[in-house]
Amino acid sequence: MTPADLSRTVLHTVQRAVEADELPAAVPTRVTVRVPPRPGCGDFATNVALRVAQDTGRPAREVAEVLRKRLAAEPGIARVEIAGPGFLNITLEGTSYAELVRDALRPPPPARPLPLPAPDPALLARLGPDAARWSLLWPPGFDRAELLVQRDSNPLFRVRYAHARTRGLLRNARDLGFHSEPGEPAEYAHTAAAPLLAALADHSRITAARDPERLARHLDRLAHAFLTWHTDRDVLPRGDEKPSAVHRARLALAEATGNVLADGLHQLGITAPAHL
Repeated sequence: MTPADLSRTVLHTVQRAVEADELPAAVPTRVTVRVPPRPGCGDFATNVALRVAQDTGRPAREVAEVLRKRLAAEPGIARVEIAGPGFLNITLEGTSYAELVRDALRPPPPARPLPLPAPDPALLARLGPDAARWSLLWPPGFDRAELLVQRDSNPLFRVRYAHARTRGLLRNARDLGFHSEPGEPAEYAHTAAAPLLAALADHSRITAARDPERLARHLDRLAHAFLTWHTDRDVLPRGDEKPSAVHRARLALAEATGNVLADGLHQLGITAPAHL
């Protein structure tokens, strides 16, 4: 279930609650879902209950409870929890995440590169084309010289390294005689994978906005989530261990991440190296 799918599901849930006279309110024209800022708050959150409560005159948490019960019964949704004044935190089922990974394993058609001003000749000479383009996307206070060093404090290196690491895992897996295969929903439901899967799910919404700076921040968040997950979970078997369905599922998540990172870098006009 993509963020767009989930937004439509939430909107239809509100509509059905209004039609059933559970909520005397106007149905919003659109509903947005966001990735929560902190882990442990579900995969997505929405403030729709607070918006609807303004029409009903009822407490927002009371409205949220009506919507929570209906949303929790929707296919692909594992649970819905109420937070704060009436936010709905939504956790997807592992099977939906498996579908997300499966979709990302099919590289999308090349997207149109985003319009960016051309770096000036001095910047190109100093940083090279990739770092020069990235420097146009990061806050002005960032030390551009940092883009020339290969360390974690360099966001461009972090994104390109994460992509190269996914490709390295695929090469190593081929040497071991196995390939990626999504199909372990329980593995994707593990808390370590949640930030990575949430970032993957957010990619289509971010790219649809056609905002280069926003896309760069998204790719950095995705790369950080991948590297954190990769440190926590063994993608490849160790020693004499035989490749298992879990390894194939983790490799599929790594491959999907690489595809999404490559797509985003391409849109920014930056190369996505297979080796780094």
